[in-house]
Amino acid sequence: MRRYHGDRTIDGVQVTVDGRPLPQRTDLKAFSDQGFEWSYEGGEPAQLALALLADHLGDDRAALQFCTPFMRIVVANFGNEWEMTSADLDAALTQLGRA
Repeated sequence: MRRYHGDRTIDGVQVTVDGRPLPQRTDLKAFSDQGFEWSYEGGEPAQLALALLADHLGDDRAALQFCTPFMRIVVANFGNEWEMTSADLDAALTQLGRA
């Protein structure tokens, strides 16, 4: 089970998957060139949503399909520090209608 973690530190925003930096996946779609962010709706949170889903699902098309609702329902509501597991992501996707 993968663990995704985000934190705002003195060095800036850090997002990891199993302790390694999460790729931004701007190759799929560039919502922002400013990196990741969360706790609001916008380009940077959308980029994070896309990257999380692409990594978790291993399906670029599905990640693109669900990244905007996932950003609105999940990423926009993260606190300063957050953690999600693969199971958490699956539960959120089920809520969004992806079985």
